[in-house]
Amino acid sequence: MKLFLTTALLSLTLFSPPLLLAKETTPAAPKIIKMATTTSTENSGLLQDILPKFETKTGYSVHVIAVGSGKALKMGEDGDVDVVLSHAPAAEKEFVAKGFGDQRYPVMYNDFIVLGPAADPAALKGSTTAPEALGKIASKAALFISRGDDSGTHKKELALWETAKLKPAGDWYREAGDGMEKVIQMAGELDAYTLADRGTWLSVADKSPLKILHAGDKDLFNPYGIMAVSQTRYPDINHAGAQALIDWMVSAEGQQAIGEFKVNGTVLFTPNADTSTTAQ
Repeated sequence: MKLFLTTALLSLTLFSPPLLLAKETTPAAPKIIKMATTTSTENSGLLQDILPKFETKTGYSVHVIAVGSGKALKMGEDGDVDVVLSHAPAAEKEFVAKGFGDQRYPVMYNDFIVLGPAADPAALKGSTTAPEALGKIASKAALFISRGDDSGTHKKELALWETAKLKPAGDWYREAGDGMEKVIQMAGELDAYTLADRGTWLSVADKSPLKILHAGDKDLFNPYGIMAVSQTRYPDINHAGAQALIDWMVSAEGQQAIGEFKVNGTVLFTPNADTSTTAQ
C-alpha cells in the first residue's frame, strides 16, 4: 500500500500539468514607462510636480530622460523609450507620419521669450516681432547664445532667423550645445542675448541678471505634444503604459494638474488638450 501511494504521488509530480508553476512564472505587465522629453519640462519642475499624481493613481513608475526635443524624438525613432513629450510640432508630425509614433496629442503650451542684458545694447525694446528683434541683434553683432542642440527651442530659433532672412554667423553668434537652464546661465554671465522658453525662465529668473526684452507675438507660441512610440514598429515597448500616461495627461485631472503648477505664483504652462489651439 505504501509503495502504491509513493508511485501515485510520483506520477502526479511527473505528469500533471504545471499549473502552479505556470502561474508563478507568467510575467506581469511592465510597470515602468520610459519617457523622453524636452529639458524645459524637467528644468521647470513640472514633471516632478505632476507625475507622482499619475504614479499614485496607476501604479506605474515613469522614468524621465530629459534631453532636447530633437534627441527625444530620435530616442523614440530608435525604440529606446515608450513615449515622447516634446515641443517641436513640425518634427512631431513628421515622427507620426513616418510611423514612429501612433498619434500626436496636444497637451499644453507656453511661449518663447527673447532674453538679454538690462542695458539692451541691440535696443530690442519696441520690436513688434521676434524676427525683427533678432535682426537688431545681428545688425549690432551683439553676443547671442544659441542652444545649438537640435532642441525644440533651437528649432524655433532657426525658424525665426529664416523668417528674418538671416544666417547668423561670426564671433557674436555662439552655439552652446547645452540645455536651456545652462544656456540662460551662460548668457547671463556673458551679457548676451538668447531665446528661451518661459517655463524654464520663470524657474531660474531670480538667479539671473537677464531681462525679458521681447515677448508676446504669435511667432513665439510654444505648443507641446505627446506621442506613444509605435508598437507595430517596436513590439517590446510598454505601449499600454505609454497610452495610460497620455490618457491621464489629456484628461480633466491631468490638465488640471498642469494648469495648477506654478513657480513663484506664476502659471508656467497652459493646458490645451481640448482647445482649437491644439492643431498648432
